[in-house]
Amino acid sequence: MSSSQPLRLAVIGSGPAGVYAAETLMRSAPVKGGELQVQADIFDRFPAPFGLIRYGVAPDHPRIKGIITALHRILGRGDIRFLGDVEFGTDLTLDDLRAHYDAIVFATGALKDADLPIPGIDLDGSFGAADFVAWYDGNPDYPRSWDLSARDVAVIGNGNVALDVARMLSKGADELLRTEIPATVHEGLEAAQTTDVHVFGRRGPAQVKFSPLETRELAHPHGVQIVMDPRDLEQVTDAEWEAIHADKRTDQVVQTFVGWLEQQKEREASGAEPVDAHGGAVRRRLHLHFWHRPVEVLGEDGRVTGMRFERTRLDEDGALVGTGEMVDYPLQAVYRAVGYFGSELPEVPYDPERGVILNEAGRVVDAAGAVQPGLYTNGWIKRGPVGLIGATKSDALETITSLLEDLREDRVPTAAERDPDAILRLLDERGVEYTTWDGWMALDEHEKALGAASRDADGEPRARVKVVDREEMVRISREGMGR
Repeated sequence: MSSSQPLRLAVIGSGPAGVYAAETLMRSAPVKGGELQVQADIFDRFPAPFGLIRYGVAPDHPRIKGIITALHRILGRGDIRFLGDVEFGTDLTLDDLRAHYDAIVFATGALKDADLPIPGIDLDGSFGAADFVAWYDGNPDYPRSWDLSARDVAVIGNGNVALDVARMLSKGADELLRTEIPATVHEGLEAAQTTDVHVFGRRGPAQVKFSPLETRELAHPHGVQIVMDPRDLEQVTDAEWEAIHADKRTDQVVQTFVGWLEQQKEREASGAEPVDAHGGAVRRRLHLHFWHRPVEVLGEDGRVTGMRFERTRLDEDGALVGTGEMVDYPLQAVYRAVGYFGSELPEVPYDPERGVILNEAGRVVDAAGAVQPGLYTNGWIKRGPVGLIGATKSDALETITSLLEDLREDRVPTAAERDPDAILRLLDERGVEYTTWDGWMALDEHEKALGAASRDADGEPRARVKVVDREEMVRISREGMGR
């Protein structure tokens, strides 16, 4: 493309990966001796921006939600245009984007649950954690209700999502009124019959992916008792303890487990009634199980009735091996939180084994490794669902570096349509009720007003109540746009 005209960039996905890709390019070094001018549009299938941060993070994680503040600051500057409620592959095709943009970055994330291929995983009462997260985060594409009739619940996994799901299942509904959860989610959690939440991990307590703070927060909710199995810590070898003490983060996490177990043993020895971390009555129990490999979800009449695990250990080489000891637990629901998986996009080369767009350093390639000019990718759909915000930023730098190299070498095609408003006219012609940043600001204010009009458990106004219905989101947004 000519260096005398702005680069027209389309980004698909308005989560951190998409916003940071656009922002990195906007702050990029000079290209061909002159400052690079960029006209950037970020598209999202949701009417509201921020992607996984709005619809994939537990609402009681204010530190993670604080990332929205940074994204809001970037999108609110006005030099990157947000276009929401636009579905790639349906409302706009790859050919449409190629006609209007020189470069396209796919940053659609990974929102599906990874498979857990064991017998019984498809029984009624067996759920993907990502679906549950989407429900309690008010994703407009999911039902408004959730079956929370199970008393005994299993969460499979020892990562951040497993931790979030376990905390949401065990926490009191009224405590969550401090967050932005919709009324339907509060009602569902308030009516939940859960008494025991069991979190299972294949490896030992030293291998969990929790941070020290997140681990300690498990015991913070009122009415929740942490229950440990002494065998899980007794199984840790002297060599493992040395490794644990040598790593500050791991040591803090494991020492938290040790402290909970010691308190549990003291109560049991004295015959004292169990209490929560605040000395109050226990309403729910959160059981942490390590060294458990999922074998089978047990069922009867098509519904979950339990789950079978094999006890595991580490061999002399540090590899996880089974012990042959099987353990069954009575359960009425199972949530698998064993990872996310990216979805295929129409006409974009895809690796079905890894759930990512085929790419080399962010450049989209086909199955034979041939670069697809002008197509790039960033975030989890590029590298798989690993890493947090820091990894997303460095990932964006790699992708945009590739794009800039291609610009210098004249490997970026030039779109025929250069008018920035042409894409808006095309959406209007197709009857797509797209939303903009002005529309988001109207929806943002509306949600804050809903929060101000309601109260949390302490009688204080809530900061926000999230709107869930897609049509309502679009209506409020487009009224704010003057449409």
